[in-house]
Amino acid sequence: MSMKSSPFKTTKQKLSPKAAAAKKARDIAAAKTPVRRRKKAQNQRLGQKSDSDIHHRSDGSTVRVSIKNNRGNFGDGTKNE
Repeated sequence: MSMKSSPFKTTKQKLSPKAAAAKKARDIAAAKTPVRRRKKAQNQRLGQKSDSDIHHRSDGSTVRVSIKNNRGNFGDGTKNE
């Protein structure tokens, strides 16, 4: 006997409904800041590839880097971000 699907909605973070709603509001607010919107528009103009990510440097320039490096904070990990 196996359960093919669960009636419960699963998320990566186990948050209460109140906390999940607050996180959703924070995430949307962060995604709609002028800086974030410019970066998203620039990414769409440059075009995403399946083998690399577009890294935005602090000076405003972009460079195409490996997915591993960009998402792993270039070897420093993501715990202290």
